[in-house]
Parts: sequence; C-alpha cells; structure tokens
Amino acid sequence: VLVTPLDVIKTRLQAQSNPFPRGKCFVYSNGLMDHICVCENGDSKAWYKKTGHFKGTLDAFVKIIQIEGIKSLWSGLPPTLIMALPTTVIYFTCYDQLSEALKSRLGKDDEYIPVLAGSLSRFGSVTVVSPLELIRTRMQYRKLSYKQLYTCVRSKVATDGWFSLWRGWSSTVLRDVPFSAMYWYNYECFKKMMCKEVGAHEPTFFIAFTSGAASGSIAAVITLPFDVVKTHRQTELWESETLKIPQRDCTSTWAVMRKIVAKNGITGLFAGIIPRLFKVAPACAIMISTYEYGKSFFSHLNEKMTQ
Repeated sequence: VLVTPLDVIKTRLQAQSNPFPRGKCFVYSNGLMDHICVCENGDSKAWYKKTGHFKGTLDAFVKIIQIEGIKSLWSGLPPTLIMALPTTVIYFTCYDQLSEALKSRLGKDDEYIPVLAGSLSRFGSVTVVSPLELIRTRMQYRKLSYKQLYTCVRSKVATDGWFSLWRGWSSTVLRDVPFSAMYWYNYECFKKMMCKEVGAHEPTFFIAFTSGAASGSIAAVITLPFDVVKTHRQTELWESETLKIPQRDCTSTWAVMRKIVAKNGITGLFAGIIPRLFKVAPACAIMISTYEYGKSFFSHLNEKMTQ
C-alpha cells in the first residue's frame, strides 16, 4: 500500500516519453508482487495510457493528485493484493514453523536455519500460489465471468494437463528461493548484530526496518538476472496471447539468459536495478518491521491474558 505510488509514478513517466502501443504489455510491480498490464486499444482511458506532461517525479506526484485525485496513486493495487495476501500468509507462517522445528533439531544458534527455513517456505508459497497467478493473468487481459474462467481453466487442463497451471513456476522459483535464502540469512545476521550493539533483547521497530531494508537490497541485486528473465518470459507469453505472435523457441530460463547476454551484454541481466532497489528495499523493510512488531505485540498481549 505504501510503495505502490512509486511504481505508478515511474510507469506514468515512462509512458509519456515512450507511449505503449496497442497490444503491447508491460510489467507492473510494487516491490512485493508483480503483474502484467496490456494496452487494449488506442482510446483506452486506463491509468497507464493517460497523457501527461511531467517534468520529474515530484512534478508527477503533485499533478496526479491535483488533476486525477489521490486515488490514482494506488492504481493497479487490487490485483496485487489478491496475490500478496495468500502468498505472505503462507510464507511467514511456514518460515516461523520451520525455524522453530529446525531450532529444536539443529540448535538455536545454527546459522543455516534462516537459509533452510527461508528457502523451503518460499518454495512452498510459490508452488501453492502459482496456479492463482496464472488465473489472475487470464482475468487481466480478458474480462471473464467465474463460469467462463472455470471453463477456460478446465479446457487448458484437458489440453495440456494439470502441470500447465504451473507455467512460469521455474523462473519464479529461481528468483524467489535464492532471494529468500539470502534475505533471511542477512536479516537474522543484521538483526543480531544491531541488537548486540544497542543492548536490546528483542528487535525494535527501527532495528527490524533497517535490517529488512539492507538484506532486501542485497538479495534484490544478486537475484536481479532471474527477475529480468521472468519479465521476458511473461512478456513473451503476453505477446502470444494478445498479439497472436508465436512464442520463441528458447523458453528455458538459461536459454533466455543467453539470448539477453547476446543482445545486450552482461549488463542486460541487471536492467532496472535502480527502480528495483527503490521498490524492494522499502517493501521488505515495511513488511518485516510491521510483522516483527505485530508478532511482539500479540505475544506480550497473550502473556498478559494468561497471567
């Protein structure tokens, strides 16, 4: 909710300098989740098609509020929340439960616990939510009733089998599992180090916020190539669906990587590093600090109620 305006402004600035042609798609991400939007027709009044004459980020921020209203800064948020809520619930619940289970077996001070718990919990959440992402993608480019959606999914399963519902799962796992492993390992390290420095027994809101931002930034930079590949694969899927362009032969993650390097060099795998950091760092910081604070609050509340 807090970082969505950053991506709305970024997309609007991109759209005025390089307008999206009819049928072309682009990836929309608020740092926590991402989805794809498509320009359906030339006279569309969708938020990403609106013309603007913005001089910069601050100018865009002020003019969007004045001309279109403050609600426009949260355009595209509902489809993100539809995916973010179940993913986050599964992810954090699994992480906490796995951490406790591993601590009882490996010991509380084992430094590999965050890596194992983070990797497995993200693997599980991505696997469970992947079919929902496919359904959401279908609903985005074509307005369907639930009955039509059910018929569409059923025909896809009948044609391509149940595994077709997990299309794009591999590139998502390659991006999110290493991200989670590095994120949780660095987060726990930073948290312990900062708690030791200030002499705190449990992390304060500031410690969790700072540790979350730092660990999220490190993980975002290292896993960026897989994020670029995922974007390319999603875009190709959209082109085949909306423009009826046949998909390229190279559909594997490594084949797409080689193609990007051949076309744009090694720097092509790190395209968009600055906007990704601007979104991921605050998103990770806000999410983990709010979660830690909430967990601590309810833990203390439960103690008081049981006494």
